[in-house]
Amino acid sequence: MTPELRNRHIPDVDRRMALAGEWDGLVDEVRRLPGFEDFLQAPSAESLLSAAARGTVVVVNVSSLRCDALIVTAGRVRSIELPNLTAAEVVERTGEYLEVLRDGTAGSTDLSFAASLAARGRQRAERERVLGSTTEWLWDAVAEPVLDALGPLADTSASDLPPRLWWCPTGLLTLLPLHGAGHHRAGDGRTLLDRAVSSYTPTLRVLTRSLAPRSTRERDERLLFVGAPEVPDQIGLTDDVAVERDYLSSHIPGGVVTIEGPAATVEQVRQALSRHARVHISCHGRQNLATPSSAGFLLTDGTLDILRLSADRHDGDFAYLSACRTASGSTTLPDEVITLAAALNYSGYRHVIATLWSVDSAVAAEMTTAVYPSLVVGGAFRAERSAVALHTAIKDMRDAGRPLDDWLPFTHTGA
Repeated sequence: MTPELRNRHIPDVDRRMALAGEWDGLVDEVRRLPGFEDFLQAPSAESLLSAAARGTVVVVNVSSLRCDALIVTAGRVRSIELPNLTAAEVVERTGEYLEVLRDGTAGSTDLSFAASLAARGRQRAERERVLGSTTEWLWDAVAEPVLDALGPLADTSASDLPPRLWWCPTGLLTLLPLHGAGHHRAGDGRTLLDRAVSSYTPTLRVLTRSLAPRSTRERDERLLFVGAPEVPDQIGLTDDVAVERDYLSSHIPGGVVTIEGPAATVEQVRQALSRHARVHISCHGRQNLATPSSAGFLLTDGTLDILRLSADRHDGDFAYLSACRTASGSTTLPDEVITLAAALNYSGYRHVIATLWSVDSAVAAEMTTAVYPSLVVGGAFRAERSAVALHTAIKDMRDAGRPLDDWLPFTHTGA
């Protein structure tokens, strides 16, 4: 190395060493904050086990080498191989699944009304076929071997509640409806829906925090209703938002605080979320598979996106997201689980009900009126019943012969 190059290289080395020292100092500072003692460190075995305090947690690892399920119970962590699950098939299945979920009617815009109806019918039939094939494959490749390894999930003799099961998928598997795994058309009980109440968690650390006792900070216990039925370039939702608002106003104990129409601005909603423990959001949702952090709720004056939601801290019990694609993430950063549901769960909402894809607005309103009755017990709102309430509602739809497209997109994330 020449003297000239050496003289130019030394300042670069010094700068990098200074930056490294500054980084270490900042990390140490963060780790001195309450709750951040293990910041950027691998979780301890004890913290992993604490996530399974109320039920089994299954982390599904997808790798080109092999795929496994990490089963976490209150007493131990064990791994089982999933020989029928491969990274290549996950990619193939996810591509087919995302293709049939694309909005719009296949075919030319010059089609007659009758031809457009026929094309739409073929599109719906193909979507139902792919959804059925996907849920059956998820049962065969993931859910069945996990349930076989677990044996009886729990002793429910002392409770009328089904056993709980939390899923923490990785990779592109985060985009798929793992909670709906099963041969639903066979009618022989080979479905996850008939065996357990399924929930999702972005990470075990977040689940542990969701299960912890809530703070004593005073919050507004009334349900916050956010409605944005009319936003630019979107189909109007006036009637369906009104159905949800009117139902909640007459059935939720303690009353409902409404922010709707022109008042439902990004800043007004953001401020209201910081004050309320419970929220129901009825509006259009936006998702970007390539840039997931830009996903958000379409409000009167703009988008309340994941970046803004994640910047705030909440101490919330319950969030019901009656908006499309609020539980769907990214094809570019699937392991990050960057979804609206996960963002609210990360930021402090213990229970989040959301959807994986665009849902017919009438079906969304129907699901609202099916879920909430189970959340009101003895005149009190019971957010801890969220997972069971959603499970019951979607199982009733399934048992009534409704198409997968109606009930499969609904998910529960959190405690």
